[in-house]
Formats: sequence, C-alpha cells, structure tokens
Amino acid sequence: MKVLNKDELQIAEGILQTHLPKSYKVYGFLYGINRNKESTLQVVVDSWPGFKVIICRPDPKDLTFLMHRCSKKCLQKDKSTTEALHWCISCICQISATCFHHLLTDLVNKTWKFGGDEKGYWNIKNLISNFPSCCITDIQGQLVAWMLVYNYCALGMLYTLPEHRGKGYAKVLISTMAKKLLSEGYPVYCFIEEENKVSYSLFKTLGFIEDESYRAAWFEFNF
Repeated sequence: MKVLNKDELQIAEGILQTHLPKSYKVYGFLYGINRNKESTLQVVVDSWPGFKVIICRPDPKDLTFLMHRCSKKCLQKDKSTTEALHWCISCICQISATCFHHLLTDLVNKTWKFGGDEKGYWNIKNLISNFPSCCITDIQGQLVAWMLVYNYCALGMLYTLPEHRGKGYAKVLISTMAKKLLSEGYPVYCFIEEENKVSYSLFKTLGFIEDESYRAAWFEFNF
C-alpha cells in the first residue's frame, strides 16, 4: 500500500473524476483535501499510478473511526436540468459570523440523528468551518432551517425545525446550495437513506437523478 502525497492526490482526483458517479465519495474527499480543506485522512492505494483500490482512512494517530450503519441511494444533480423554482432568497445567509457558527453547530448537533455528543459537535463545527453551509432565519433572526456539506462534498444534514415545516424552506436550501456548489466547481450529489421517501421525492423534484446501480453502505467501527 502507498500513501499518496500532495501531487499524487491531484492526479488521483482527475482519475476518479472519470469514474463518476461510483467514485463520488472518495472523489469528494480528495476534492476537499486538494483545496486545503481541513482533514485528518490519509489516502492510500494498492499501486501507483495504475491503482485498482483507493482508500481514505483515518490518520493512524486517531484511534477511533466511526461510520454509521445504513444503506443509502446516491443522487446527483442533473446539470442539464433548468431550475424551475423562483424564490425570494433574501433570507438565505452564508454562515460566516462567529456567533452563527456556534449557534448552528449547536443546533445541528442536537437535531442530527448521529450527533448529540462532543464528537458530533466537533465534527459539525469542522464542516461548517471548512465547507459551504447555508441557513434560513426568521424575521427575528432565529435559525429555522439549514443545510451543510459533508467532508466528502455530499449535501447533507438538511433540517427544518418542526414548527416551520411545510413552507418550502428545504427546496430553497437545496436549490440555493446546488447552484452555489456548481458555480464553485464542487460535485453536487447526496446520499439518501432508502426508507426516506420524502427526501428522495424532494431531491428528484429538484432535478437530481439516481444511479440505480449504486448503493452506499455505512458501518460503525471502533479501533
């Protein structure tokens, strides 16, 4: 096994790009790493440059590696689809102020099904600090809905507070974030749990297409 250096990571990203969408997750990790996003991962291959196996693994100094057990469908944005929604998005804000960082991190950690602890808090804080995030606030400036981007560049953690649902906020967040990511060169895709029919229908409505041959599985390991 070989650990890739900075120059080799750039080459590997280009190779993986030719194998989308099945290479999306590792490609997303490399996309972030190659653009100086904070990461503790090592990227290893079975051989170089003609690798057949590529793995993103935790830094050996980090003895805990967690992945959640579930099966998810992969949906990617169809770039040929013209966005039909016309929203007033003056309430959309790019998270940048320190106070919003803290508030959003706390809210996401409390509402995310895999959060709720210190590890979840620091993971979410890292995502907000290093990757695009957006939110919707009410007229009092209180956060009511948000969406983040995982460190493998997939859209995720979409959430609307229960008392504000049914107002189309999720559509605004997805369409706004997709346009922003496309404009900045990010891959635009997401994973949706197979039983989550509501989210699946929502993303399909907004122009995402499913690769029916591809399923991603998450497992939890403790080392």
